[in-house]
Amino acid sequence: MPKTFPAFYEGGVLRPLEPLRIPDHQRVVVTVCEAPPASEEDVLDLEYLRGLEELEIPEVSLEEVRRRLSSIPGTMTADFIAEREER
Repeated sequence: MPKTFPAFYEGGVLRPLEPLRIPDHQRVVVTVCEAPPASEEDVLDLEYLRGLEELEIPEVSLEEVRRRLSSIPGTMTADFIAEREER
């Protein structure tokens, strides 16, 4: 299935700006079209993504998320009602 995605060429390597969900060692065909110059926002996005790669973010299981959410006092319903009353 063809997929178009933004990438950055650096040091002889094409680096996608988003995960591609392609299995490792999958053979693909790449067609390169020159994109318009990057805006300042695009450059900032790329810097942000590179910064994320350097972070060591632990995997969190669904059970852990549920456990932590269950420890929060009150209910979302009560929060919504209180917020509406403040308006």
